[in-house]
Amino acid sequence: MTAPASPRQSLLWPSLLGRGLLFFALWLVLIGAAPKDWPVGLIAAAAATWASIPLWPPESRLSPTGLLRFILRFLPQAVVAGLDVARRAFARRIAMKPGFVTYRAGLRSGMAQGALCAVMSLQPGKLPVSCAASGEMRVHCLDSDAPVTAELAADEAAFLRILPGDRSGA
Repeated sequence: MTAPASPRQSLLWPSLLGRGLLFFALWLVLIGAAPKDWPVGLIAAAAATWASIPLWPPESRLSPTGLLRFILRFLPQAVVAGLDVARRAFARRIAMKPGFVTYRAGLRSGMAQGALCAVMSLQPGKLPVSCAASGEMRVHCLDSDAPVTAELAADEAAFLRILPGDRSGA
C-alpha cells in the first residue's frame, strides 16, 4: 500500500502539467503548429517548466480576477503616464521637480517584492532604484511634488490582489 500524497504533492503535478501546457502553447504560438516541430517544443516546454519551479513554486497561486483588475488598471495608467512624459519632453518649459521619494512596501524581500519593483519600473515618470529587505523602496520620479507615494500604494494594493494569501514575498 502506498502512502497518501501530501497536500504539497497533490498540488505539484496538476500545477506543473498546466504550466507545461502553457509553455507548449506559447511555443506553438511563437514557432507554429507544424507537427514536425512538436518534439522540440515539448522538450523546450519541459525545460521551461523545470526552470520555472524555483522562480514560481507550484503551490503558489495567482488570482485571475486580481490579475485582470491589475491589467485593466495598469494599461490606462501607463498610457496616461507616457503621454505626460511626452508632453513634458516637448514642452518649452518643463514643469517638473525630479527627485527621490521613499516608499515602504508591505512585501518583504523576495520574488514578489522584486516583481513589484519591476512592475513599478514600467510606469513612465517613476523608477524604483532600490528595494531593501525591510520593504523600503527608493523611487526616482520626474515630479516629486506629485502624489507619488499615494500612486505607489495604489499600485502595490492592485499588485497584491494578484497574489491571494501570499504577502511573504517568497
